[in-house]
Amino acid sequence: MDASAAGPGPLTATYDRIGVGYRDVRRADPRLAALIDQALGGARTVVNVGAGAGSYEPAGREVTAVDPSQVMLDQHPGARKVLAGAERLPFADGAFDAAMAVMTVHHWPDLRRGLAELRRVSRRQVLFTYDPYHRPELWLLTEYLPEIGAFERARFTPLATVVAAMDAHTVLPFPIPHDFTDGFQSAYWRRPELFLDPDVRRANSTFAQLPAAVVEPAIERLRADLASGAWHRRHADLLALDAVDYGYRLLVAGG
Repeated sequence: MDASAAGPGPLTATYDRIGVGYRDVRRADPRLAALIDQALGGARTVVNVGAGAGSYEPAGREVTAVDPSQVMLDQHPGARKVLAGAERLPFADGAFDAAMAVMTVHHWPDLRRGLAELRRVSRRQVLFTYDPYHRPELWLLTEYLPEIGAFERARFTPLATVVAAMDAHTVLPFPIPHDFTDGFQSAYWRRPELFLDPDVRRANSTFAQLPAAVVEPAIERLRADLASGAWHRRHADLLALDAVDYGYRLLVAGG
């Protein structure tokens, strides 16, 4: 199933550019997948909004993937794929038992309208997102790229606002395990050497939208600190931890 309800825009252009090879880095982590699956409850039909390449879509349910980027949908293995933005979902009221949205609401041009669309087409809504005001921050932001922190505070809506807008009745913290397999920004908090890999950075929308003149000198400073042992001396405490809460939350609304 295909539909075209979203024209080109900054989000589409970004993911058309970084989408190639995205699945190689952004591999669904089974621990987060299990949490999302549990939150979906008994839903048989699910719409995944901002689906990308299909990470975290539950097995054994009828899932329809929605994304504004054709490059991302081309990597999606499912049979039900719709080219559309969150703010204009081409479905009837109550068409699905549940809607899910994973690490995508910060890209939506109109968050409240997108959330209203999720409520319109589904009985239950499950959303995984990030609070940019949570502390502690990832060391990458505080020591090497404060521009990322500023960028994310500009594009991520504060968590309390999202909770209120979707009328969430459940807010679950998700501390990031040290061996998390999904390569979004905080996944490598205990594996700093992976930030040196351009393929890893390319699969992260934050890096993709910052100029090379900002990113490359910071990465060279990190490379030097890893080579000298300075990073490991500063962060010896992190190396003893199995997981850290960096502000990622699973929100559930509806019945």
